[in-house]
Amino acid sequence: MENDIDNGRTVKIQGGHVLIRFTKQKILVVDDEENITELLRLYLEKEGYEVEVAGDGISALEKFKEYVPDLVLLDIMLPGMDGMQVCKEIRKQNNTPVVMLSAKGETVDKVLGLELGADDYIEKPFNRSELIARIKAVLRRAGKVEKDDAEEVVYPGLVVNKTEYTVKVDGKLVEMPPKELGLLFILASNPRKVYTREQLLAYIWGYELPLDSRTVDVHIKRLREKIEEGRKPHPWTIKTVWGIGYKFEIQDQQ
Repeated sequence: MENDIDNGRTVKIQGGHVLIRFTKQKILVVDDEENITELLRLYLEKEGYEVEVAGDGISALEKFKEYVPDLVLLDIMLPGMDGMQVCKEIRKQNNTPVVMLSAKGETVDKVLGLELGADDYIEKPFNRSELIARIKAVLRRAGKVEKDDAEEVVYPGLVVNKTEYTVKVDGKLVEMPPKELGLLFILASNPRKVYTREQLLAYIWGYELPLDSRTVDVHIKRLREKIEEGRKPHPWTIKTVWGIGYKFEIQDQQ
């Protein structure tokens, strides 16, 4: 069971609560091509953003109201209601930054999009570094500065602080390299969510590196040895999901 508390999350577990203390800027990605939305999700989540996706204009507006994003990354060519119409409807509600994304490069599209209230316009195929830089620039111009959060996950007997790159188990510092800490932070900050080995490779090492998925297995093994083996029982564990990957399992409070 999860509850939103002050833009963080708390999960009830046996013997207490886990406090996940971090807030992330939220981005709504709207594109009807699933491979594009998933690629953008990977890019943005790796940069520390929280991401929600929509595949058409109607659902985009519904999610915009529910999700209340800090920025909308919006494709022009959408089924039903196109991106221009979506941008126009968003502008009727508030001034949330909108970055248009499209394979179309005609000047008239750029001008129309900006006249409707878009804050920037990026053409496909996009460069990852340029995309992230442009998004950060738009957020800064809109006054949505990056939140100064601790990026800290706290469980009974476990504290993972990504800002300071420290891990404590039962109050004692545990030394571990950045890749292991990164794996632990991703898994622990999303309890019960199953990650494939390929997803973890993409998050921690990046797709540009030709690594075998067994690399993840080796790092998870070392991680378990440091935080679980030979220690008193805790209401959390890194669980193997056979044939798929891993998840951070927690026990529900009875």
